[in-house]
Amino acid sequence: MFINRHAELINLETHYRSGRAELFVLYGRRRVGKTELVRHFCADKPHIFFIATLSADNDQLASFSQEIWRFTHANISDGFTFPSWEAAFRALADLPGRPVVVLDEFTYLISGNKTIPSILQKVWDELLRNTQVFLILCGSYVGMMEREILGYQAPLYGRRTGSYLLPALELPAAAVFLPAYTPIQQIEAWAVLGGMPYYLATFSDQADIFANIRARILDSQGMLRREPQMLLMEELREPRNYFSILRALAQGSTRLNEISQGARVGDATTTARYLNILQDLRVVNRNVPATESRPDKNKRGLYQITDAFLRFWFRYVHPNQGSLDLGLADAVLAQRVRPTFDQFVSYAFEEAARAYVARLARAGQLAFLPERVGSWWDSTGEVDVVAVSEADGALLLGECKWSVNPVGTDILDDLQRKARLVDPQGRWPAVSYALFAKSGFTPALLARAADENVRLVAAEALVTDDPGS
Repeated sequence: MFINRHAELINLETHYRSGRAELFVLYGRRRVGKTELVRHFCADKPHIFFIATLSADNDQLASFSQEIWRFTHANISDGFTFPSWEAAFRALADLPGRPVVVLDEFTYLISGNKTIPSILQKVWDELLRNTQVFLILCGSYVGMMEREILGYQAPLYGRRTGSYLLPALELPAAAVFLPAYTPIQQIEAWAVLGGMPYYLATFSDQADIFANIRARILDSQGMLRREPQMLLMEELREPRNYFSILRALAQGSTRLNEISQGARVGDATTTARYLNILQDLRVVNRNVPATESRPDKNKRGLYQITDAFLRFWFRYVHPNQGSLDLGLADAVLAQRVRPTFDQFVSYAFEEAARAYVARLARAGQLAFLPERVGSWWDSTGEVDVVAVSEADGALLLGECKWSVNPVGTDILDDLQRKARLVDPQGRWPAVSYALFAKSGFTPALLARAADENVRLVAAEALVTDDPGS
């Protein structure tokens, strides 16, 4: 199933129409949909699509040689192999027309032959840059792609004509995978799986969320049971220590000292080094209040797992491995997952609300142009959604309620009280408000919101492509 990715396809098409040689780097997490995106892009174009494997370097060269042969020859020649990678890359210059050449899982090639980036750089400089070839290097090991291809000291540094780190799908696109679900169920599924297409495709909208969790994640044979282990072991040399840190984060530790004490992998300095690596892998993020104009200098940062599925897995699977290995998936679901599931989803609901505000801004449906969208907190309180414009002197404050009860005027009163805590010095004279609710709003709040121009956002609005609808 290919869903969304309109902006990414437009980006690739723009490069394709440039009329010059292109070296485009597409990378991102496993399961994020890189291969499907490139296949969709290539479908109506002459192309070579080579997917590298973990086989020996000579076997990789033979397979790539066969792909080049089949592009220009009707007959099959299983015995044909270029004598070297340099010869194979040089052969791309002789391909007719405007060919797209995809080297998928490029990091596998590098793992088998460290000289390939240098060889490709040599051939690009001497020959390919003056051709019509559209070369796409695609890889899943984010760290290796940034180090070996995009990094300042990498042989191919400065040769790329475009690059893109493919993100997970936002909630509206993720919801399309489960069309029979209600918006509430779609948000719950997104809270568990995030926007990874492969994960979303494993769930069935013919079963409820807990049945899917039981079958796909908790069961010993579930398709997603060991997914995080495979993901992190590919990128990390000491996965055990990183697993401990991620579990501490999933259990609620957010500050460096708390994480260090909870993970027990060393002192705060050692823990900080591990956290920096997890940030480089886009697995962990350090957030600061959105009102801070210099977040890199702020000491109030809180760490959190950015990937929804990793957050779920380290919250509910990793701590209960022993019970799950004993076949107690039903008990883990009943005694561990269900009692705290709404609380778990509430954090994702806040993220969805912040993403919604960002979509409003992109659609030109905010009264100001925000520079930052996030949240706010200090010792006196916290606000779930904050959008800030220094230039316009504007502030949007939002509160999220994932509750069975409709939101009433007391929540708006409390949010307006918090405005004085967020901005005690009046830096942002134009303050507006938004409330996000799972179960709607009371009649009294609906009337007051109309009078005070408060934006009320039901859960249904968060799963639609049009944020203004």
